[in-house]
Amino acid sequence: MLPKPNLIFILCDQLRADFLSAYDASFISTPHIDSLAEHGVLYSQAYSSHPLCVPARVSLLTGMDALKNGVLSNGFFLRPDYHRCGLRTWPEILAQNGYYTAAIGKMHFYPWDAHLGFRYRSIAEDKRWIHIRDDYYHFLRQHGYRKLHGREHEGYFENKGAIISKIPWEYSIDHFVGQEACRFIRTFGREGPFAMMIGFPGPHCPYDPSPEFLAKIDPSKMPTPIPEVPTDTPQLRQRNIEGNRLPWNGVDYTTFTPEQKRLVRAHYAALVKQIDYEIGQILTALQEEGLEDDTVIIFTSDHGDYLGDHGLIGKGSFFETSIHIPLLVRLPWAKGPSTNNELVTLSDVTATILELAHCSLPPYMDAIPLPGLGLRRSQKREWIIGSLAGGWMIYDGQWRLAKYATGERVLFNLLSDPWEQDNLVNQPKYQKIYSRLDSLLTQEILRSQLLSYHDRLVYARDLSQEPSFGYEGWQRPYPRDIHEAL
Repeated sequence: MLPKPNLIFILCDQLRADFLSAYDASFISTPHIDSLAEHGVLYSQAYSSHPLCVPARVSLLTGMDALKNGVLSNGFFLRPDYHRCGLRTWPEILAQNGYYTAAIGKMHFYPWDAHLGFRYRSIAEDKRWIHIRDDYYHFLRQHGYRKLHGREHEGYFENKGAIISKIPWEYSIDHFVGQEACRFIRTFGREGPFAMMIGFPGPHCPYDPSPEFLAKIDPSKMPTPIPEVPTDTPQLRQRNIEGNRLPWNGVDYTTFTPEQKRLVRAHYAALVKQIDYEIGQILTALQEEGLEDDTVIIFTSDHGDYLGDHGLIGKGSFFETSIHIPLLVRLPWAKGPSTNNELVTLSDVTATILELAHCSLPPYMDAIPLPGLGLRRSQKREWIIGSLAGGWMIYDGQWRLAKYATGERVLFNLLSDPWEQDNLVNQPKYQKIYSRLDSLLTQEILRSQLLSYHDRLVYARDLSQEPSFGYEGWQRPYPRDIHEAL
């Protein structure tokens, strides 16, 4: 293992695992992404515990579960004074330990131009945030273009968001991000250890590939969507429909035909092909600069996309295609490929980055280093806890229990029912399994909930014997450092 390797962390937006050929997709070829595992590790059981953009990203920044950091939906973010609470982001920790930290592409911070430990930034935010005047905005203006809403494209509503971008490929957002990453490598790559996060805005909707890449996809070969079970989660589906009707998207998915789903999937696959091309360009830049043997690359996604599975679109629940993510780690010192089948979470990337950089892990982190990389590990995950404002989940590698704010509950055996068609939650035969999972889930939620209020802690043990508390005008310390609550 290198003493201080360069670190490249690539985070796609809304990329599900089974749309990569490395994960056995037969209808698409992603050779550059697949090549990352040729000298490293592919994780077959990687999951996003918080399958929404901002909760997933804040969990990565802090290494903390969303229940503890308090960011359970896209409308929440860290306190502006999070430093006073004893928290540090992973780029801040690396910057303090000799790394030049860089953020390229989508970050989804509030405010969008916050640094949060990244010293160098070239930003291209979410395709849905068209009014953000980021680096991509200025790039487009320089070339006579502007950011476009999906509805400004022909067929947007009829095709459920599947369109061909009016912006030529050489000015497209994922190409901009890829080229900016290459520019950073060529400009700063030799100056010392760097840690670069690359956030590709794709393949998030609108499903707007360039025609050159759409031509590489055969719609007739798209995988069949998972059927909806109308009696399982009808309220969840209704919320999904209502959320997508809002102005950020504006598409009504009340009717979502097989042909529309096939078209959406083909356009999504084309966006994945575009990202694969950019990964190839980044790998070439590393090779040309002589940095290939000094750089660890981690590739993953913040969550998946239903693409019509269960009659849904996007993400936000705990169905498999919303939470199962690709995760590949390329190691310069690896002699060949390997596959790891342990349960791991997206936020484990945070602990892995810090361990690779030989930085201590803060005690408040829930993240643990990924297995199979030769790193120190404190434990092995027996289950994964998921949380969002609208629901909770526990998954042990076979059984998944999800409970939603709608009151709906589902229990699936993923080994015998990978398409999640047979909800066992009310069947007497499976009540012991339900009770075991529900008890574990409740315990973890209660523990996490207590720590989530650490900033409001008045005392950790006993204040009754403190004389100063008895005088008028006593002021409690606020906010409390999280370390005092551990």
